[in-house]
Amino acid sequence: MSTTVPAPAAGVPVGPGLSMFDPIFIGIDEFGQPVYLDVIYRNILIAGEPGGGKSGLVNNICGHGVLCDNTRLVLFDAKLVELGPWRDLADAFIGPDIDQGIEVLRRLLVVATNRYTWLLANRRRKLAPGDGMSVIVTIIDELAMFSTVLGTKPQQEEFSSLLRGLVSLGRACGMPVVAATQRPSWDIIPASLRDLFGYRAAFRCTSLNSSNIILGQGWAEQGYTASDILPTNQGAAYLLAEGGVPRRIKAAYLSDTDIYNIADYAAWTRRPTGTSTPAGDTTEWEMAA
Repeated sequence: MSTTVPAPAAGVPVGPGLSMFDPIFIGIDEFGQPVYLDVIYRNILIAGEPGGGKSGLVNNICGHGVLCDNTRLVLFDAKLVELGPWRDLADAFIGPDIDQGIEVLRRLLVVATNRYTWLLANRRRKLAPGDGMSVIVTIIDELAMFSTVLGTKPQQEEFSSLLRGLVSLGRACGMPVVAATQRPSWDIIPASLRDLFGYRAAFRCTSLNSSNIILGQGWAEQGYTASDILPTNQGAAYLLAEGGVPRRIKAAYLSDTDIYNIADYAAWTRRPTGTSTPAGDTTEWEMAA
C-alpha cells in the first residue's frame, strides 16, 4: 500500500544534512550541558521501568537516523506502535513475529561478515565515512518480547544468540544496535550481553539490583542507582559510557506530533527522486531479496 508523503513547508531545505558518523544529541546533563552519543562505533542498551522515558531516547536516535544520508534502519517492535511512526522509512519492520526476527538477524550477520571480509581485504579495522557503505542501524524496542515471550524456548535462545553476535560484530562495520527493555532482569539482560554495549542508559528502576543489571555490578553501591530517580521525573536516567562513570541525564522529549513531522520530512528527503545509495556499497542489503 502506498503512502502519500506531504511536502515540507516552503523554505524548508529538502536534503540530508546529517550523518550517523556525527554525534547524536540526546538531551542534557544535570548541569544543563548538551549530551551527545557517538553511536556509530558503539551499541546502546536502554532499560528501566515502564513510563520512565525510554521511548524518548529511542525516538531521538530514530529521528537522527532517518535524517541521515546513506543510513538504513531495521526496526523490531512487537507492540507495533512504539517504532511504528518510522516503519515506512525502515528496510525492515518486524512486529510480533519471532520467525521473521530470526531470519532478519541471520541476514544482518551475513552482511556484517561480508563487511569484515572487505575491511580485511583493504587492510582496515573499521568502517569510515568515505567508504561509501550505508550505515545499518538495528533498533529493538522491548527486547523481552523476543527473548522470553514470543515463540518457543529454542527460538528465543536462537534470537538471543544471533543478537549477541550482531552486537559483538556491528560496532566496527557500521552496524550499531540499540536495544530497549522495560524488564531489567538477568534473564533479559545477561551480563554476557550487557557488557557488549558501549553505552548503557538506566531509567528509573524499582531496586538497586535492577539498576546494577543495566549499568553493571557495583555502581548502585557507589551511589549511582536509577532507583533514586523520582517517578515524576520522566526522561531522567543514568548514562554510562565505556570506561567512564555514570552521569545523570535528561533525554530530550519528542511528542507524537514531533515524531510524525520528522518522519514525514525524512520520507520527503528519501523520496525516489532524492539521493540514492552510493554504488560503492558492495554489501548492499536489500530486504526485498
